[in-house]
Amino acid sequence: MNEQFDFEAHRDDGPQPIVYVRPVAVAELPQDIQNEVGDIATLYAVHSEEGERLALVKDKSLAFILARQNDLEPVGVH
Repeated sequence: MNEQFDFEAHRDDGPQPIVYVRPVAVAELPQDIQNEVGDIATLYAVHSEEGERLALVKDKSLAFILARQNDLEPVGVH
């Protein structure tokens, strides 16, 4: 789960791809990830349009910043 996603390989010259940002309860994640995050209850996942989880970050604003820095268009999912 700690492998780095290659955002650069998913870029093209077309419109910015959409990614979805949604909250994830840490309790629903694998135990090794739970052990790494300490006492945080919620992380935010960045998902591709196909549903692939690209990243987990500690807060929603960081997820949006990560997406925009990689030329992706973030959309919040409730």
